Amino acid sequence: MSTEAEVIGSIAALWRYPVKSMRGQTIEHAFVAYSGIYGDRLYAFTSSRGANFFPYLTARDHQEMLLYTPRFRQPDKARQPVNWAEAEATSVGITPLFSSIDELAVDVEAPGGEIYAIDDPALAQRLAASAGEGLKVALSHSQRAMTDCRPLSLISLQTGRQLAEETGLTIDKRRFRANIYLDLLSGQGFAEDQLVGRSLKLGNKVVITIVERDPRCAMITYDPDTAEATPQILRQVSKSHQRNAGIYAAVLVEGMVAAGDRVELIP
Repeated sequence: MSTEAEVIGSIAALWRYPVKSMRGQTIEHAFVAYSGIYGDRLYAFTSSRGANFFPYLTARDHQEMLLYTPRFRQPDKARQPVNWAEAEATSVGITPLFSSIDELAVDVEAPGGEIYAIDDPALAQRLAASAGEGLKVALSHSQRAMTDCRPLSLISLQTGRQLAEETGLTIDKRRFRANIYLDLLSGQGFAEDQLVGRSLKLGNKVVITIVERDPRCAMITYDPDTAEATPQILRQVSKSHQRNAGIYAAVLVEGMVAAGDRVELIP
């Protein structure tokens, strides 16, 4: 029996979302940390109507959030840990240092073109006013990605294409808000489901383990450019795919990856 890793595809695209539920940004290189993609979901807004276990204001309740565009003020500081090269060069591979909150500051462009600093109270007030009467909204920050469930989300381009064929719709991959979009050699939609319980090597260093399929909600129904809903997409995912599309992963070995890197299945 072969013990060599099997190349099963490549990384088609890398994405991160500096502010939870706002627009994401495609990046050519990403540092994959134990906590997820570096710079991913560092900021979120909490809602006074949120549950204790999930206090966030998201586009599930306020679709207009998808039309806000966050940008790091210092993109070079948001690319990777500030001492990654030195940390990687040591014989034991020391834990790298993350940039400070000031170095990872974000500005947000609202749908009308107005620019707000992420911590400007006027931004929280604007979200509160448009999300519902009497709602209180506050900014939250963490150096650990404030994801819904797991540190890393992946989906194959083939799964998106299969759903487009099943629904007869044009489906923008951005609806799935994944961190890593895979291009799988099998060419089959939902082939990533078979990876649950297995480990993958991304590029030359990063190792992840696939934890579970990704249970979907109304977020995939919202157009990333207009925030308009197409419920048919979620209905199809529920009807034919047990409401799952894509996979969640945990990170075993940190490191840099790039769009185009190979993806290997570890025996």
